[in-house]
Parts: sequence; structure tokens; C-alpha cells
Amino acid sequence: FMNTLIVGLITSAGTVFLGALAAYSFSRMRFTGRRFGLMSLMLLQMFPQMLGVVAIFLLLSGISDVVPWLGLGSQTGLIMVYLGGALGVNTYLMYGFFNTVPKSLDEAARIDGASEFGTFNRIVIPMLKPAMAVQAIFSFVTSWNNYFQPALILQTNTKKTLPILIAQLRAADWLKFDMGQVYVMITFSILPVIVVYLILSKHIVQGVALGSVKG
Repeated sequence: FMNTLIVGLITSAGTVFLGALAAYSFSRMRFTGRRFGLMSLMLLQMFPQMLGVVAIFLLLSGISDVVPWLGLGSQTGLIMVYLGGALGVNTYLMYGFFNTVPKSLDEAARIDGASEFGTFNRIVIPMLKPAMAVQAIFSFVTSWNNYFQPALILQTNTKKTLPILIAQLRAADWLKFDMGQVYVMITFSILPVIVVYLILSKHIVQGVALGSVKG
């Protein structure tokens, strides 16, 4: 449970923050390759993440020889895979929400002496809380329910996540199969998602309304 919770919280926070930061650069800055970068993010969403499974496995296997805590079998490696997979989607979605934030606020902050990073943290993020809450709940649920990638990367029992444990319990020998254990694990896997949704529900509704007004 703690393994799944730690991975889910770090993944959702990291993807939302980095996605918003990347979307801010695409929305507010003009640089060479900007349009190409946006088009690449849009095109990458057309390909399923499973296409990169072999490449991810080989990459993490190579990293394990140099940096063990970041390679195959580590929770850090799993988090990095999640961040890389969801960053492009979150960036593209957050880019649309940035159109609802007036650029005059950024200009006023710069006149007052704020840096780009300071403007992003103090002006932009408070105004995008509803949109970021929507992305946070989606990222958390995706990482929480993911089975395939943790089963591929995490190789020790002490680091495995709840979906792997539920699958192992269901795959046990039929003479030793305990449906009660499976139901308890499913209950534990559902409760955190409900709690996160209840905490962010107010911002989620605001974020959906913000997106509809923008459209």
C-alpha cells in the first residue's frame, strides 16, 4: 500500500508541475522549434505507451549497472517512466488552459521585478489550481491502477504495488485461493482514489468548467 501511495503521489505531483512548467514555456515564450515541439507532443499522443516497453526495459537494465537506485527494480526508475509517459500529455492539455490566464498579469509581474520562475510560481500556478487538480487526479488514478509497468520493472516483493499483489492473489493455486483477501486488497486499492477525489472534487469541477469556457 505504501509503495503504491508513494509512487502515485510523487508521479501525480511531478507530472502536474513539470507539465505546467513546460506548457508555460510553450505558451509564454517564443523560441526556435516551438511549433515543432507542440506538434511533436500532439503526435506522441497517437501512439500507445506499450510500444516503448522493450526500449524502457533495455534502458533501465543499462542504467542499473551504473546507478542501481535509478535502474531496473527500483521505485525511482518506475517513477521516471511514469513522468516521461505522462509529461507530454499533461503539457499539451495544460497548454490549452494557459489561454485563460491573461498575459498582462505576467507583464505586470515582470515590471515589478519578478523572474520567469517567480512569475510561474506566484502568479500562474494559483490561477491554474482547478486545471492542475484535474490533471493530478488523472495522473494519480493512472499510476495507482497500473499493473503492467510495475510488474515489468519492480522485481522484489518489498517494492511491488497493490495491482501486482491482487494479481498474485488471484493467480494462486485454487486450493489456497482466498477470495476474502482479494476483496480486502481491492477495497484498499479503491479507498485512496475516493479520498483523493473528495479532496480535489471542488477544484475538479472548476477545472472542467474552466475548460468548457475556454472552448
